Amino acid sequence: MKPSPRSVAKLMAPKPKPIPKPPSSRPHLFKNRMALGAYIADPESYPASVVIYHNADFVVIHDKFPKATVHTLLLPRSPRHSLLHPFEALKDEEFLAKVKIEVEKLKVLAAGELQRRLGAFSRADAAREAVLNGETEVLDDDGGQRKGETTAKTEDEGEDKDRDKDKQPKLPSGRDWAAEIKCGVHAVPSMGHLHIHVLSRDMHSPAMKHRKHYNSFNTPFLVDVADFPLESDDLRRGPREEGFMRRDLVCWRCGENFGNRFKELKEHLEKEFEEWKRE
Repeated sequence: MKPSPRSVAKLMAPKPKPIPKPPSSRPHLFKNRMALGAYIADPESYPASVVIYHNADFVVIHDKFPKATVHTLLLPRSPRHSLLHPFEALKDEEFLAKVKIEVEKLKVLAAGELQRRLGAFSRADAAREAVLNGETEVLDDDGGQRKGETTAKTEDEGEDKDRDKDKQPKLPSGRDWAAEIKCGVHAVPSMGHLHIHVLSRDMHSPAMKHRKHYNSFNTPFLVDVADFPLESDDLRRGPREEGFMRRDLVCWRCGENFGNRFKELKEHLEKEFEEWKRE
């Protein structure tokens, strides 16, 4: 059967031009080693699940491939420093002072997030969790339980109330989660823009996949911000010569040496994580 003239005309008619797609709101201006530049340039375009906070001097993000339960990156926005090697950038005392202040601020946030995620498992946080869950009463400043108040008060009681009206009951302090947070820069950064790691020390993450990942956070290859400025003869200035990344794999918690057996270390860290979070 021959096609009708009408159907042929329809097939041969000029096709309507496709409607062009609107340009991406986040063009790929920064790729590969320069990828962190996108967060520095336009942090407002990212959701809170990516950018934690930002100000005129810094952007804080969740690490895209976290190596621990909590893993954040502090990105300085200073054009003078952001593309320098960290050892060079942190020689500037004024800039270093700003970085240290912001790191301490971020460590508090990271510790709070770690407590939010793991506090329910921790023995040291049991009393605090019981109060939060309404299972027991909060303690007052003297360590006693809050007592119900009556409407009738003696003169002395009224004076006591006036004197103590600003006192607020406190939650049990619980575990020192800040002690579980570490920070630093890599002696040989993997990304072009200056970034400071602030993370929990558990190394419990699916993204922690090989020896290089582990040793980059558990040898002197990670240089604590508190140690800057470095002396000119500091051994951490020569990470390749010192062979930090080639060192044996040693459990951060118990000190057991696994040589180069990463799979065994990974299995061991699963057990250590379960014990650690319950401390």
